[in-house]
Amino acid sequence: MTVTIDRTTTYERVTSPPARLSLAPVSPVPGLLDGAWWPRSRDLLRELPALTDVLDARWGRITRVSVNPTHWPVIPRKVPVTGHTVHVGWFTDEQDPHKLILLSYTAGRWDLLVIPPETSEAAAARLMAAAATADGLLTASGLMASETATRDAREALTREEEWETDGGPAPTAAGSRTRPDS
Repeated sequence: MTVTIDRTTTYERVTSPPARLSLAPVSPVPGLLDGAWWPRSRDLLRELPALTDVLDARWGRITRVSVNPTHWPVIPRKVPVTGHTVHVGWFTDEQDPHKLILLSYTAGRWDLLVIPPETSEAAAARLMAAAATADGLLTASGLMASETATRDAREALTREEEWETDGGPAPTAAGSRTRPDS
């Protein structure tokens, strides 16, 4: 996958729908993730303003964001949001490809699972709930792998059920198949 780093700064804010977000409750024993974010696209310039609108009010002004470029085709260096600009950085080997790191001068760091935009609603709901547990011990990639395994198991079960119902008439109690009268 080729990543494009956009070195130009856009001062026009792009409007976007509200963020789809699930946050873990405050806990004395924090988990590995602070919640999950389900963007509608892979366009950071369009998606980050809605996310920061929600998080600035809860966590303090978000000033920096870090992503892994695996799932983001274009990474702008700066994104204009309500009242300020967020600086965007990226790390390939050091950062989980399914995680977004948010930084605030006043309140610290938060790690969010990024659910791919093409994820089904049911799978996204499961992932958002799992990432929003107060003491979660799974990484972002661990949660995604678990969801993939669950999806694969459901698909295999569905295929098996289809195969079982595709075989024609079922055996009779004596074990022989019923035959039409000749």
